[in-house]
Amino acid sequence: MLDIKDILAGNQNAGARMIRLVEDRDPLAHTLLKALYPHAGHAFIIGITGSPGVGKSSLIDGLITEFRRLDKRVAVIACDPSSPVSGGAILGDRLRMQRHAADENVFIRSMASRGQKGGLSRAAKDAALVLDAMGYPIIIIETAGAGQTEVDVADMAHSVGIVTIPGAGDGIQAIKAGILETGDVFIVNKSDRPDSEAAVFELNMMLGLRPPSKDGWKPVVLQTQALDGTGVKELARVFLSHFDFLRQEGRLEKKQIKIESRYFQSLVRDLALEKIMAGLETSKGFQEALKKIRLREIDPVTAAESVMDNIRVLNNDTKYHC
Repeated sequence: MLDIKDILAGNQNAGARMIRLVEDRDPLAHTLLKALYPHAGHAFIIGITGSPGVGKSSLIDGLITEFRRLDKRVAVIACDPSSPVSGGAILGDRLRMQRHAADENVFIRSMASRGQKGGLSRAAKDAALVLDAMGYPIIIIETAGAGQTEVDVADMAHSVGIVTIPGAGDGIQAIKAGILETGDVFIVNKSDRPDSEAAVFELNMMLGLRPPSKDGWKPVVLQTQALDGTGVKELARVFLSHFDFLRQEGRLEKKQIKIESRYFQSLVRDLALEKIMAGLETSKGFQEALKKIRLREIDPVTAAESVMDNIRVLNNDTKYHC
């Protein structure tokens, strides 16, 4: 039996078991999350996002080293693309961080994105709460690397780092996707490439066109080489500086309220969808529609519309007439 006291004491085995329950959507996980919530809300959450191949995992590996030098415990949630067969994580970012495996003050967990467009799964959001309650002062969340759609991390992180590389054309993609507006720190990795300075110049140009941040923070552009550690120490310091900035004048409290509000909204959406589907899939109308599709008596679009037409929302109560 999983004991909440073990989780609060920072026991990594207990934490890993709890996160597994979260991933499996075990009903026990909901009960434990409710009990853990009052003990969370203290960690500094850093989101690292960017397109595949820009070196996110290697950068995080370096950040772990720098934060450990400052005697800070670090937890990492690495969201990988999901296997189409098993649904599990297929890249295994923990392989790039193996040198920290023996450090009892570092917790690294790979997690499947499970098809979430924002590069994060709901389980990742719940896992961050667990790690926060376990007492990790720094939690790093790495998104799956879906490129233009990775904006969800801004809804759960205090500080967002966007990683790019010279010559990738990510600047234009960022403008199209709105990613540019979500970043607090912009990292040009693999900066040993000849067009690195041009990439930094382009980023600064685009950031100059970005509306000023509501909290007054001016985005920082840094150059790094994750493989040899160049610029990683400075990157760690910038993230900590941003956290210090947020702790002034009530900014952190406002940010935390925003994070928790978005977390609540995502839970409502997910739970509503689960309940609606649970009701629909067992209904007579749903089964009849499936049968007609198999017999090619109706097309899937019309069938889906007919099923959804039987959902009525009256006086804020969702009722099913199937």
